Amino acid sequence: MIGIDLIKTDRMKRLIERFGDHALQKFLSTDEIILVKNHRTAAGFWAAKEACSKALGCGIGQECGFHDIVLSKSSKGAPSIALSQRVQQAFNITDTSVSITHDGDYAIAVVALQNRP
Repeated sequence: MIGIDLIKTDRMKRLIERFGDHALQKFLSTDEIILVKNHRTAAGFWAAKEACSKALGCGIGQECGFHDIVLSKSSKGAPSIALSQRVQQAFNITDTSVSITHDGDYAIAVVALQNRP
């Protein structure tokens, strides 16, 4: 299962300027917020979580919320993605993969999920 999302980074910049850390807390955990260097990083994280929910086929909502999707980075800065136990079991997910990129005013993320038949 594959999901993709695109966000204009300026949208995230305005959100952070208006609501500060409270805006980030709506979709990121404390550990994820620590990884955010600027609005571009935050936009990439938003795109990754949206892409993951699209790969699941449910979108962000009751079946899978923003905090059910957990982003982290390797020691080399590569992103990784994990799902809460509840979502992982509900959708039979066995493996996850994420790629986040930025180009000009946009952040793009692609998420691939593998599940048990």
